[in-house]
Amino acid sequence: METTARPTLVDDLADVRAGDKGDTLILAVLPRSEEAYAVLERHLTPDAVARHYAVTEPVVRTELPHLPALVFRVPSVLAGGVTGYSGLDGHGKTLSYHLLMMTVEP
Repeated sequence: METTARPTLVDDLADVRAGDKGDTLILAVLPRSEEAYAVLERHLTPDAVARHYAVTEPVVRTELPHLPALVFRVPSVLAGGVTGYSGLDGHGKTLSYHLLMMTVEP
């Protein structure tokens, strides 16, 4: 019987925290090892994250290798932010889970 390997997810390599600034989502990706940081640094490009969140505005990535962490600013995904959003998650906390489900190739 042949088994198919499951793709590697961000969730396999890191934890993600989310916050907000207006309608901009802030994501902190915290790799669990140096090897994981190298894989994520290579694959979690601003363009890849923008495609994953389906945004057309530029995503900004800040690299913090001594923590280690990658921080992303994803614009215009929070529908006006906390004060302008009528849904349950104006802070974008659940959107961190969306990044954890992104596939990366080690």
